[in-house]
Amino acid sequence: MSKKTTLILFYAGVALVCVAILALVNLVILPSLKIKGAETEAFVDVGQQRQAEWFPIEKDLVATNQAGDTVKLSDLRGKVWVVAEFFAVCPHCAVRNGKELREIYDKFKDHPDFHIVCISVDPQQDDAEKLKEYAAALGADSKNWWFLNAGDEKASHEYLEKTMKFLGVRERTDAAQIEANGRFEHDMGLLAVTRDFSTFGKWDLAFQRSELGTPEGYKSVKAAMMKRLRDELDKKAEP
Repeated sequence: MSKKTTLILFYAGVALVCVAILALVNLVILPSLKIKGAETEAFVDVGQQRQAEWFPIEKDLVATNQAGDTVKLSDLRGKVWVVAEFFAVCPHCAVRNGKELREIYDKFKDHPDFHIVCISVDPQQDDAEKLKEYAAALGADSKNWWFLNAGDEKASHEYLEKTMKFLGVRERTDAAQIEANGRFEHDMGLLAVTRDFSTFGKWDLAFQRSELGTPEGYKSVKAAMMKRLRDELDKKAEP
């Protein structure tokens, strides 16, 4: 057998092996993967923290609101309310969450069972005067929108993290970051609570409005939040 004939037979054999592999992939492996894929739940928003299970609020909080009144969260039993963390010099609270909370407030403020609560993560700085100014800037009436100072900083953080299950409050140490963003980094999510003091949803509209979010994601998340709040408010209060 000549060298030329040997090479021809060799490459012909390689071609046949490639054809056999392609046939195996197309006829056996791909259909199998499609079947398995159809039976497997798709992963959506992988990497975003989600509350696996909604929970009752098992501990009360006593604080002072922008009107100087001492109030308790348990005073809100029988109402549907939204709670958020904030501090007065946080630019993200004002620019992102402030706008969102104001729109939510305008939508539901006339409902007698609706309320908003903003709890300061910087009670040392957010005195009564700052709370009053902040509330006035957003047009918040203390009868259905509280800005709260709960006193001790450590106890406030512990309550927000352990009872309300917000992400941990972190203190910035870089001077430039503090100058630009304030002393604390904190959870920007909006947590919703039922009339019977149990959470039922959390939405991070600030994230969706940031450079990491998308306009479509923002619209979808906001629409979902508004619907859940409306549905919860439509439920009759327990006698």
